[in-house]
Amino acid sequence: MTTPGRTAAFAGHREAADGRPEVVFRYAGDRFLLVEYGPMEFDLQLNFRVLTVNRRLLERGLDGIVDTGPGLRSNLVRYDPSRIDPSRLIAELNDVEDSVPAGAELELPSRVIHLPIAFDDSRSREAVERYARSVRADAPNAQDGTNIDYVLAYNGLPDRQALYDEVLATEWWNAFTGFFPGLPFMYPLDPRYALFAPKYNPTRTWTAEGAVGLGGPCVAIYPVESPGGYQLFGRTLPIYDLAGRNAAFREDPILIKPGDRVRFHRVEEDELERSFADVREDRYEYRIEEDPFDVERWLEHCEAVREEADANRARREAAAEGTPVP
Repeated sequence: MTTPGRTAAFAGHREAADGRPEVVFRYAGDRFLLVEYGPMEFDLQLNFRVLTVNRRLLERGLDGIVDTGPGLRSNLVRYDPSRIDPSRLIAELNDVEDSVPAGAELELPSRVIHLPIAFDDSRSREAVERYARSVRADAPNAQDGTNIDYVLAYNGLPDRQALYDEVLATEWWNAFTGFFPGLPFMYPLDPRYALFAPKYNPTRTWTAEGAVGLGGPCVAIYPVESPGGYQLFGRTLPIYDLAGRNAAFREDPILIKPGDRVRFHRVEEDELERSFADVREDRYEYRIEEDPFDVERWLEHCEAVREEADANRARREAAAEGTPVP
């Protein structure tokens, strides 16, 4: 890999070595340092490293670090230059990098959060119907008041049950949280069940709280009523509550943290609506299990299912070629 261009923003560089990815440090104004890992491609192993380095950096308790914003393959570190010099910050980050082992040796603190999901729910249909009525009636992804059939076509799946089975078959890794407060960006840990869909064009003006959608290779849960561009296929329970009406949100209004995994189980919509009300009244207890994530074991699983995952990817890519983009 070539050394990154040394622009005014360039602050430092580590070559890839010994199973560790390349790292580039960039100034982002006078109070932020952007740390980028590896090539600009989708690779969950880069995210595992981002989260590990971020955790170890924060554990140092350095005076002057205000907060951090880990992303898929980057970390944005906000610092107070009156309390810590950026060169010192980069030195500390390099020291942390030296202490973090290569990818296969990582084990990350993680939780499994079990969430119910109602597929093809009425609130998601309402969002699609509003869009077709008031924004774009000819959108190929919004025919018949649902996005689900479009997702099926784009992924080459035979029917709706096949889509639901894929969503339920894997844990979904929350690589990072952002855009809206508490919004998780989740990816399947089992590569056989990877899905893909282009986003709306233009975006929706309304999406229900708890809606679950697919954009690119990512599944997200909408934490609040908001505009949105992901293809909706279901709805789950609240994942963000600033008022702390349920015990799960008392210490932190954000339920799903980076490095958490979500496991969905299917329910009917009337049961989901009752549980939604129970969450608000503090009668619902979220099922959350502490379960460290072993990267080596995950890599072994990915290798064991590689042929099936490759075949599924080829099917998706062939189907996508014949499906119109919104």
